[in-house]
Amino acid sequence: MRNLNQHTITDAVVARFAGTPDPRLRTLVTALVRHLHDFAREVRLTEGEWAQGIDFLTRVGHITDDKRQEFILLSDTLGLSMLTVAMNQDKPPGCTESTVFGPFHVEDAPRYSQGDDIANGAAGTPCTVRGRIRGLDGTPVAGATIEVWQSDDEGLYDVQRPGLQQAQARGILESDAQGGYHFRSVLAVAYPIPDDGPVGDMLRRTGNHPWRPAHLHFRIAAPGYRTLVTHVFRAGDRYLDSDVVFGVRESLVADWVAQSDGSYLLEFDFVLDREGS
Repeated sequence: MRNLNQHTITDAVVARFAGTPDPRLRTLVTALVRHLHDFAREVRLTEGEWAQGIDFLTRVGHITDDKRQEFILLSDTLGLSMLTVAMNQDKPPGCTESTVFGPFHVEDAPRYSQGDDIANGAAGTPCTVRGRIRGLDGTPVAGATIEVWQSDDEGLYDVQRPGLQQAQARGILESDAQGGYHFRSVLAVAYPIPDDGPVGDMLRRTGNHPWRPAHLHFRIAAPGYRTLVTHVFRAGDRYLDSDVVFGVRESLVADWVAQSDGSYLLEFDFVLDREGS
């Protein structure tokens, strides 16, 4: 142990964790050590670069709080979030695809009845959203819990507005006996992720933009079915092919149709995967 060098230190560190009681944790830590060390060797990491990396992660931690999750933004923009989703949410063809959870979900959002306006004062063009929830065999899923959240017309979520005393453009409702759902909100718009922190610095230094295409977030849960976390994206958005968090799937792109009264209509059906399928 006293004569370790750049060629022998990796095996020594792996051996240090060999007695980890939890086998899964042992696998994770061992792989993490090997890949980190291989990365450092591949790029011939300098001490100055190592210090900059530590400073970057420290700033990510400092800016993270109960309103802002910079570590999720970092994971999202490196594609790690979507890779994890893709590996763990493989489903039979025909089921609605999953995508990233995002950093702006809030537990215990207000509950609404069918047809209610969940915008609750959020700025934006009025929009009606409706559709059905069913199983892969076409069975309507009644009583499904539907959580929805989105930004307002300025591209901000309610939790990004200091001092706002009420939830806006988010809510929870249940599907009806036919699996139907129906609510009112505001038109989805493209927006940049928060880029005033270290993740924004990373994007600028690597020549990347911070924009997400217009979308709605959904989390849908029902007994006997796997919980679905997904987005519905607005067709024609300029950022569909360069989403900063790599979340777009073609099957999740839909038309928001302009109505004669100046509002918009989105119709989208969700197909849930059976548990244990």
